[in-house]
Amino acid sequence: MDDSKSLNKFIAETGFCSRRQADNYIEEGRVTINGVVAKKGNRVMPCDEVLLDSKPLVKKPELLYLVLNKPPGVTCTTDLRDPDNIISFLNFSERIFPVGRLDKMSEGLILLTNDGDIVNKILRSRNEHEKEYIVYVNSPITSEFIRNMSSGVPVLETMTKPCFVEKLGTNSFRIILTQGLNRQIRRMCDYLGYHVTRLKRIRIMHIYLQDLPSGKWRSLTPEEVALLYDQVQNSEK
Repeated sequence: MDDSKSLNKFIAETGFCSRRQADNYIEEGRVTINGVVAKKGNRVMPCDEVLLDSKPLVKKPELLYLVLNKPPGVTCTTDLRDPDNIISFLNFSERIFPVGRLDKMSEGLILLTNDGDIVNKILRSRNEHEKEYIVYVNSPITSEFIRNMSSGVPVLETMTKPCFVEKLGTNSFRIILTQGLNRQIRRMCDYLGYHVTRLKRIRIMHIYLQDLPSGKWRSLTPEEVALLYDQVQNSEK
């Protein structure tokens, strides 16, 4: 079996440039294979050393997108000095980082990735990407509470955006936010005289937690990744 691939494809797969641009570099004599100036049409074996401008081409790492059902007590930080940090908890083989945060005692869906380009596109509130939560509080929920939560309350010297809020039970409700203020739901509830006893995120955009057990993770499906790219392609970084 021939393990070789075309030189321009090899270069493009490193993420350095397109095949067309790779052909230009080859024609300009800037690419060598095992010390010999390359020509268009050359093929590359896995053991070959390919240099561009005398520098090795390093293949771009595979982009990873994971969903973790974060249990309470895990901190969404990459600081390994924190004994409860999410990186040590996950113990994943590749370097990844969380997209946004859930406070330490909150639980549910957290995205982790090595794709730095996509993070701010998801997090910027003006991009209007939805995040959905189930919340339990210490007092019976009233229609006034639902109305105030959905219309906006003052927290952190600003007014929260209007949002969808639905009563689920005597002490529980569902809320969909497009903002990401620090401890936003807890602060909103505190302002209205309620204390959050349990907070669980079940969705970010089109990505659902579903029946993923607490403390477990899964990779996004190809369909989820494709839709993620589609939804953030016009988002601001």
